[in-house]
Amino acid sequence: MKKILISTSILSANFAYIGEEVKNVIKAGSDIIHFDVMDNFYVKNLTFGPVIYEAIRNYGINAPIEIHLMTRLSKRLILEFIEKGADCIIFHPEICKDTNQILKLIKTNGCKSGIAFNPNVSLSFLESSKKYLDIALIMSVNPGLGGQKFIESSLKKISEARKIIKKTGEKILLSVDGGINSRNVAKIVSSGPDILVIGSAIFNSSNYKTEIKKIRNYFNIKY
Repeated sequence: MKKILISTSILSANFAYIGEEVKNVIKAGSDIIHFDVMDNFYVKNLTFGPVIYEAIRNYGINAPIEIHLMTRLSKRLILEFIEKGADCIIFHPEICKDTNQILKLIKTNGCKSGIAFNPNVSLSFLESSKKYLDIALIMSVNPGLGGQKFIESSLKKISEARKIIKKTGEKILLSVDGGINSRNVAKIVSSGPDILVIGSAIFNSSNYKTEIKKIRNYFNIKY
């Protein structure tokens, strides 16, 4: 059975202690850190930028960090994150003129690339960008805020994305982001993801390690 990775979204962390929060969640068993960048234009929220990313790295965090850009696309911003050591950059294809051009920019600069699909966005980009993709991220909530409820219709979309990826023959990882917790994770895993982006379920728990272990216990349960 394949290993499913947990990518912890720090959008729900205590920002006053962000370095310590990231360190603790990695110690608790998180595989990846999910870094949500919002500019208050693409979504109505304002979060982190390259300076905060660099501060987290300088705090001694060596775990993979994926950058999720919920912003107006800027080549300068992408390159700045890459220069500071980002492991993966994910963006929303519907807001750029040439998705493949941006994916190529990311990959030619030595970084993994991904695109995110909002609940109302077609999976057509997955087929047309397959040659340049490392990660396809299915948004199971509307982007912009943490702590939202999982959109049930996302299950069908996850399954469809898995079928498309298999058909392409490319090594594209399928990720799901939004509203995932121990109560619904079994049915989500049954849809075929490789990565689960989880935030509030972990950071709102009393013990990060216990919560991550609890979530992992559902990975092998058939729904």
